[in-house]
Amino acid sequence: MPKPSALAQWRRYWATPLIGLIGGYLASLIGWPLPWIIGSLLAVIVVRCSGWLVSEVPGGRQTGQWLVASGIGLHFTGEVMGQLLGHFGVILTGALLTLLLSLIGIALLRRAGVDRATAFFASMPGGASEMVNLAQRHDAQIAQVAAAHSLRLLLVVLLVPAIFTWSLPPIDPPPAAAVNGYWLATLLPAGALLALLWKRLKQPNPWMLGPLTVCAVASVGFDLHIGLPNGLGQAGQWLIGCALGCHFDRTFFRSAPAFLGRILLFSLLAMLSAALLAKALGWLAGEDQSSLMLGMMPGGITELCLTAEALQLSVALVTALQVLRLFLVMFLAEPLFRLWQRS
Repeated sequence: MPKPSALAQWRRYWATPLIGLIGGYLASLIGWPLPWIIGSLLAVIVVRCSGWLVSEVPGGRQTGQWLVASGIGLHFTGEVMGQLLGHFGVILTGALLTLLLSLIGIALLRRAGVDRATAFFASMPGGASEMVNLAQRHDAQIAQVAAAHSLRLLLVVLLVPAIFTWSLPPIDPPPAAAVNGYWLATLLPAGALLALLWKRLKQPNPWMLGPLTVCAVASVGFDLHIGLPNGLGQAGQWLIGCALGCHFDRTFFRSAPAFLGRILLFSLLAMLSAALLAKALGWLAGEDQSSLMLGMMPGGITELCLTAEALQLSVALVTALQVLRLFLVMFLAEPLFRLWQRS
């Protein structure tokens, strides 16, 4: 089958960023939390559900992740890293507890007659593309696994920032961090190069973790205390929101409604359980409960770190919890599934 021409492809995605821009602007007018990611996401979903199947801009999500992850990495300082290392036990406990929440999803799906592989990989928190690859290796229903992770991410993006923003007392925004053009001209390309290398090595989430690593290491090592220029982070959010919205249309919401309903129930139960566990862990360890709650939410590293940034919570703690859980999922998911199969 011949590939569509460049002009044909351009006709499918030229409107996507414009639709997202309108959605982000409207969301910012009404004061919605994280307006440029949530507004663009909802606008693209509405347009696609109306029948106009606009598509993702090639490289849009990766570019957005590169910009956002660079900004998140610059939040790390020597003092912050010292605190993280001093509380590594709490971070590891939180990551392991959220892994255990996947048992809720596995139980719900298995009771409904879903096969083991599909139930297992659809219930893992985070690492959506990697879980789809593992599901394919173990003969699971790939479409259902992908749908489960997409729906859970959609719920996290729509619900968590709003709930945290409106439940916490209003806080004046901090003064903007200094912008150093020399350092940014060095770190941004270096982050992109590391992302390309990690992608070539088939590492998880390269466009998030590559730039984040480069900027965090440089920020800690050279005690930089700098940030991105105003508007650059919002541009990254806008690109991510547009890309996420292209995963949804009428066909998605009509497919396997019973399965999606169970994923919806599991996601809500997992979010509630994560909040309760974080509250208990924060009380026991004397840590900030709100930051632990965000860090233990099921999935959405980029979106949850942005929420922490907007609410002036511990971006580093949320990032550490999410990244550690992602690596635990990547290294433990397949061995645990094989152990379950043998048992």
